[in-house]
Order: sequence, then C-alpha cells, then structure tokens
Amino acid sequence: MEDEVFEAEIMPESGNYVLNITLAATFSVSIIFLMLGTSIGQILEETSIEETSQNWWEIPLHERHKLTNLDLTQERSMLPINGTYKVLTYTEHLIDVELPLSEQDAGFPEDDVMHVALWLPDVVEGTKIPTIMTIHPYYDFGGEGMPGVGDDSNPNTIPDRGVGEWVYNNFISHGYALAQASTFGTGKSTHCQDVKGLGEQIGIQAVVDWLGKQNWSNGNVGLMGKSYAGTTNWEAAQNPSEHLKTIVPISGSIGVQEMFYRNGSSEFRALGYDAAYWAATSDLTTDELRVCQDDLQGPLNPFTTHLWAHYGGAEWNDYWDERRHLPDVLANYKGSVYLVWGMQDWNVDPYHAFPTYQLMRDAGIPARGIMGQWAHNYPDQQTTHLNSVSPGYGAEAYPEMTRMDWALDLFWWFEYWLKGNGVMPELHVQMQRHDGRWHVEDTWPPEDMYWEEITLDQATSSGSAVSATSSVTVTIPASENDRFISGLPTLHLSASTGLCDGGQIFATMYDATENLRIGHATMDVRYRDGGYEAKTVTPLTTYNMQMEFNPMDVIVPAGNEIRIELTETGMDYLPSPCAAIGMQVNLDSSSTLSLPLIDRDEETAPEWFEVPNWWDVEE
Repeated sequence: MEDEVFEAEIMPESGNYVLNITLAATFSVSIIFLMLGTSIGQILEETSIEETSQNWWEIPLHERHKLTNLDLTQERSMLPINGTYKVLTYTEHLIDVELPLSEQDAGFPEDDVMHVALWLPDVVEGTKIPTIMTIHPYYDFGGEGMPGVGDDSNPNTIPDRGVGEWVYNNFISHGYALAQASTFGTGKSTHCQDVKGLGEQIGIQAVVDWLGKQNWSNGNVGLMGKSYAGTTNWEAAQNPSEHLKTIVPISGSIGVQEMFYRNGSSEFRALGYDAAYWAATSDLTTDELRVCQDDLQGPLNPFTTHLWAHYGGAEWNDYWDERRHLPDVLANYKGSVYLVWGMQDWNVDPYHAFPTYQLMRDAGIPARGIMGQWAHNYPDQQTTHLNSVSPGYGAEAYPEMTRMDWALDLFWWFEYWLKGNGVMPELHVQMQRHDGRWHVEDTWPPEDMYWEEITLDQATSSGSAVSATSSVTVTIPASENDRFISGLPTLHLSASTGLCDGGQIFATMYDATENLRIGHATMDVRYRDGGYEAKTVTPLTTYNMQMEFNPMDVIVPAGNEIRIELTETGMDYLPSPCAAIGMQVNLDSSSTLSLPLIDRDEETAPEWFEVPNWWDVEE
C-alpha cells in the first residue's frame, strides 16, 4: 500500500516559486566626516548579503540589522534571495506501519497507514534533496460542520498556515522537499488518535524513515512545527530513524504530564485534553469509531492525578510515562535541535525549554535556541505578536521581539544539517530581555550567572494565610545595583498545612516600583521537592516548598523594589482540593528567595545585538 500514489492540483503554478523578487544586491558605504580640528568621525555601513560571506546566508548575528535587502514588509520573514527551482504538483502517499500488539486498535481495526502529502522541487534528474516535514493531528480536524462547532480544517494536501506555507514559500525553490503528514487517527491516516502515545510515536518515526529512503532523497530529514506539531518533533527523536538529522520544535511540549502540571499544580485544560482530541478527530461513522486502548484510561488520569496523586493517583498506569518524551531523546537522538520558545507562552510554558537546552548540550546534542518575549507564536509574526501581548506579558518587548531575520537564521541551520553546506551555525541561545533588548549566550541560564539569596525576614509583608479567600504580599528591598535576572528564580517557602492533606501556592513576581508583572511560580505541596513524584501530606505540618519560577530574563533597575504576591491559584491553574482551608506561610529566615543574576554592561557588553528594524520600514 505504501507505493500507492495520488496526484492532485493545489493552486495555479504561476508565481508559486517566485515569491519575493529582489533586485540585484547592492553594497553602499556612507562616510561621514565630522571635522572637529583634525579628527575624523566614524564610518557607518550598510551591508548587502552577497558581499558579506562566501555563502550568502552565513550572516553573523551582530551584522544582520545592517542588511539592506531583507524584505521587512511581509507578514512573516522571507529569504532575501529566491531559489531557482519550480514546485512540482504534490503527490499523496500511504505508508504501512508495523505496530506492536499493545498498540492495536480496539473497535473497528484496519490496516495501519500514515498519510503524507509531498511537494518536490523540479530539480535535474539525479539530484538528491532533503525533506522538511511537519506532522500533527490538525489536518481535516474539527467539527464536521456540526452546528456551533464549525467545519473541519484544511487537509494536509494544502500547505498549512503555520509551517507548510512558510516552507513552501521560502525553501522548496532552494532544493528542499516539503512533507505534511497526519498523525494516526487524523486526516487520511488510519489507526487511532492516542494523543502522543507509543503508537503515534512509531507512526511518526516510520514516516521519517520512509522519506529518507526515497530515491530522490539525500537521506536527510528535518522536522519542524509549533505546539502539537512541535511535540511530534520530540516524538520522532525518541527512537529515531537514522535519517532524522535535525528537529525544530517550536513550543512543543517535552511530555504530556509536563505540559499540564508545574510542580504538581494542574492546569484547567488537563481535565478534558485527551477526550477533546478524540472527539475532534472522530467522524462518528463506522470507519472512525476507532478507540485506542489508552483512550480508555487517558481521560481519567488528570482527575486521579489532581485529586489523589499522593495516594498513587498519577502512577496507577503508564499513561504519563509513555508520553514523557525528553528522556528518550537525550538517550537516543544523534541529530541536532533548533529550539524556539516564547517567554510569555502560557500554552506550553517555557520551563519546557529550560533546563532542556543545557541537558541536550550535556548529552552531546548540538543545539541552538531563539527565545523572545512573544506568546504561543512563531518568532516572525508581526501582527500576531502585537495582538497577543499586554503589559507585564510581553508588551514591553514589542516591536523588537519580532525577528524578521528568522528565515535567514533557519536557512543557515537547514543548509548545514540537511545538506552539509557551509560552516556549522554557532550553538548558542538568542534571548530577549523583557524590555526588548536581545543578547546571545553560549547557554542559558548563562554560565556566569550567580545567585542573590534573600531570606524573607529581610522583607516587609502583609498577611500570613494563603487560601481561596486570603493572600500574602511580600516586598523585597531595592538593590543599589541593577538586578538582571536571567534564569529560573527559586522561592523556598516554609509553609504549614491546615486541617487538610494538601495545599497549593501561586507566586506572582512584580517590579514593585513600576507595578509590572515579571514572572510567576506555582506549587502543590504534594510535589514540594519539585518534579513529578508526589509525596504524602499530613495536616497541621510544616513543609519546605521548593518553588521554581518559570524562566525569566528581566531587568529590575537599581532602586526598584520587588513584590511577590502569594495566592492559592492563578491564571489557568486549578484550585487545590484544599483551597478553602489553605496554608500558613512563614515569612522569616526559614524562607528564601533566590535570584539568578548576570552582569552585562548596558552599553559595551558583546552579548548585545540589534535585530532588523522592520517597524520603521514603509511598505
């Protein structure tokens, strides 16, 4: 069945491969002489791509803001030089997959096949090319036109608005194939939708292997995608095909339990996640009434974990462990990773990215990262960035957050890892501070980070009880120096339970002087040591809750105080089962706030770099 091919038209060919015709690159130098006695002023340069490097895409990060032939007026970033290849009409393929007995369907089983739509460039016969693939369940996804639900999304034979269309417009003409695949149980892929479980992982890995073995392929495959389509990148790398050379997970969770629980605190959406995906991918017809075995237990796990984790409610089956992707990646993957995250992402929080980045480097995985103060977005979405930020949640970093050089950055990555062209891109993290400034670090948190420890007996406070009806405010004295927080702050909080065997605390950090939110943390006392193993809790007992904030890259100026508000819950997290009773916090020397700080001269530090100034360009 894997050789069965279907052909169809997607759109008129004219204009498909020439999407941004640029004029021949120019090189100009403006020399300004400031005659002050005999002195000569500085030379200002504007740089054109062809004259900066042997390969036009190898533009150093610190030089890109000088480029004159980047098109900064488009909806998303574009490559400054068009490729020469036309795009062939897409083809469709069904790929047979062998699944273990544990992953066979219940209900109405049929042959296990994955469906792939494939676009190839019209290259000279015998030319071998790599593939960029995106794979997720969102093709032909939705409500089947039912009232109040809406129509299904487009099938995978139409380039999607996230990765597919962008790769189609930028990369195919440069000699890359584009593959769009549906995960099991979605689109035209059969089997069942087991939401990131073993069956889905095997299906993804099979498609990668098939793509790498085609006679037109150079044997190299890269994956790319955001959100669920980013998680599938990790799934592909768990037990990877030898053909998987690089992945670009964009806000893709490293595990299902990791996505819904932070230090044991549960998000609201955890309760209906598995059931919602099964409902959205089932058409209520005989051939769609396929049920994965995990679908019978998956919807129950969030409830048992939230209510009875300290009594084994998270461990009565292997549902969470089967969907914990990162350990397998660190142990088995031999390719590279280009990691992308929004520091204000509340859908898949940035704690998935850190300390993951350094763990990958420690495991010998070449990794590069780009992290801006955007939300659950791509790095180069101008309008989307504007519409998804607010004060304290990224607004202070706009418009510098939008990276209209991202296509260029990623092209360099793909050229090296999928084609073997040029020099290897630097392995580093491009990080945006909350005030908009960008700095590049060898790793993050930076290696020269140091800790400022502040016991809470040095702070002023109001309140002592945290419950559904009460909160606590703690104010940290100002420092004589700027506090450049770059890492994951911790709050080790001494807290006592009431007449209940649980409790939860949500901490929000502010620049108190500016009254600006800058970070948050949350913890369920059953997970007081962090991680994903619950411990029993005894009423009327004091515990040390080792809270860790989400990753922060923030400047608190000298003279500004820091405020921390402690509430029972916050944002999209569920209240604790013990919310009405709450907990008492001890605001003395037994509780400590630790801030990860770095020193960077605001004017001369070499880590700072400017990004292309798209916001002052007229269309």
